[in-house]
Amino acid sequence: MTYAGHHLAELNVGRLLAPTDDPRVAEFMDALDKVNGLGKRMPGFVWMMEGSGAPGTGNTENCIAGDPQSVANLTVWTDIASLEQFVWNTVHRQFYQRRAAWFEVLDAMHFVMWWVPQGHRPTLKEGLDRLEHLRANGASAHAFGWDWLDEAQLWKRRSCTAATELSQ
Repeated sequence: MTYAGHHLAELNVGRLLAPTDDPRVAEFMDALDKVNGLGKRMPGFVWMMEGSGAPGTGNTENCIAGDPQSVANLTVWTDIASLEQFVWNTVHRQFYQRRAAWFEVLDAMHFVMWWVPQGHRPTLKEGLDRLEHLRANGASAHAFGWDWLDEAQLWKRRSCTAATELSQ
């Protein structure tokens, strides 16, 4: 499902297990620019919020409740296939699989997608509002996850098994 004249926005939030300068999260922090840079060069990439994925950057737009260990990654893609390609078929997947090494396990949904008009740059507040809507109301055209998209298939084969094994 794609909407003419629209792009796909996604927000992923998390909380690091330790401060950004702690050796326990150093591998993640050291790879952030590389992974974000790869994403920006992918076919279908449109836009990334400044400081995406980087807590404590001083960018007030990227701050969640004033928590210096919070991480917010907000991007826009031309379509689902482009985002799927980046998430599941690049080095990003390796970091996703190892997220339990660097991030707290959250007790609530932490990822949301929604359609935005082409040219629109969503704010972190907009993304957090969509995430809250998804948590409160379930998936809809307003806010959804991978499972709501019929054409999204890679997440079914590539995400759950490794993530489950890592958390055990």
